[in-house]
Amino acid sequence: MDTRWAEIGDGVLVRRYAELDLSVGLVLGDERCLVVDVRGDAEQGAEFAAAVREVTRLPWTVVLTHDHFDHAYGLGAFLPCDAWAHPACWDELVRLDKVAEPGLPVADRVELDLGGRRVVLAHPGVAHTAGDVVAYVPDADVMFAGDLVEHVPDGTFSAESFGTDTVLSRWPAALRRLAAFDAATVVPGHGAPAGPELVETCRAQLLALLDLRAEVQSGRLTPDDALARSPLPADVTSAALTKPAD
Repeated sequence: MDTRWAEIGDGVLVRRYAELDLSVGLVLGDERCLVVDVRGDAEQGAEFAAAVREVTRLPWTVVLTHDHFDHAYGLGAFLPCDAWAHPACWDELVRLDKVAEPGLPVADRVELDLGGRRVVLAHPGVAHTAGDVVAYVPDADVMFAGDLVEHVPDGTFSAESFGTDTVLSRWPAALRRLAAFDAATVVPGHGAPAGPELVETCRAQLLALLDLRAEVQSGRLTPDDALARSPLPADVTSAALTKPAD
């Protein structure tokens, strides 16, 4: 996969990287632009910042969809600027010395004015992490969903989706709130943009995993039987099933 910009709506662009099949975003307004996620370290952040500058000279604002390294650790390349994230995301980045102090909070819902264009930042609830945030561009009907949804080969999630900070039991409810936006185009944190059906597909798969986990933990199913019944690949299913009940 070549690294390139793709315009998925008027003035709404996604840039995909072969490494981790990462998708990051750029939303252009009349007065400023919004950068969605910043890649994984100082060097990657600088590359992405330079790529943004090839598209626009507008001053930028940044939103982080969550605190995981591949999405957030390149922030320094964009600072100083307004940077938005959930308070739990800022807490983790401060704890890891990735930022000196928290930036601007998206505790629930924030609307940004980019000049002639509005972007909604929203926290749909604890799910992939404690501090997931999505960015919705109403006039283009595009949502950047971070790792709340994925679109990888042979399924919609990877085994890495279910980290130690994931709360599997609350994830389907978060996706129900995403579905309420009814975005025509959904940009996952990893993989190609898709239609609104991706959100419901991911939600159905998570509900299936929750049911299988409950069956295994109660002793009504063996792990092998659960793997055979799962809608997801074996490594993804195992990662979810071995998470403690939350």
